[in-house]
Amino acid sequence: MIKYLNDTPDWQLWFFFLIENALIVLGVLAWGNYLLHRPIRQVFDYTRHQWRICIITTLLNTVVTFAGYWLWEHEYIRIHETASWRILTDALALFLIMDLLMYIFHYLIHQTFLYRLLHRLHHEATDPVPIDLFVLHPLETLSFGILWLLVLLPFNMNLYGILIYLVINVIFGMTGHLGIEPLPENMRQWPVLKYLGTSTFHHDHHRQEHYNYGFYTSIWDRLFGTLKR
Repeated sequence: MIKYLNDTPDWQLWFFFLIENALIVLGVLAWGNYLLHRPIRQVFDYTRHQWRICIITTLLNTVVTFAGYWLWEHEYIRIHETASWRILTDALALFLIMDLLMYIFHYLIHQTFLYRLLHRLHHEATDPVPIDLFVLHPLETLSFGILWLLVLLPFNMNLYGILIYLVINVIFGMTGHLGIEPLPENMRQWPVLKYLGTSTFHHDHHRQEHYNYGFYTSIWDRLFGTLKR
């Protein structure tokens, strides 16, 4: 994969990254509709406003992806492809580090002028649907992207660990904006699952904005007293 990136002209990479991010959006919408038992054609029932912001978010995510490639190409970001235990440990490390940093960032947005400037757009959805995952202010999209790239800079991360984390990131983002809870109540009380950010967990945040700031887990909300009981 790394050799392929090295041998590919930049204009083709821009196109490849755009297609990649567009497929992520379409995959989230298609799978989300499936979980909601809605026909795929109802994807087109989203408003023009939602689609417009979604398209802008997709283009900006493409910019972030290319920026990550550029940083790797110039050796600011270091990645290796070794098949070892580092695949799982790096994925877990990214999961926990990003969960903490995004909790802090999310909390600060809600407590400062940044809420009205950046985040209120996302909270127009009191009862979110899958496309609302991508309904973000452009500056907020770039901020999350920059945060992600900054996390990668100090480390030599395993490529497959990064990919696992990115897949998990999309899954959590989609389930958080389903508007329904796919997991039964008893399953959500299992020892590990009860600390994860389920669909209900994030839906409650959209309805009561001063609680449940976590992205993947409820750990930091439990520690800092922002968990909705």
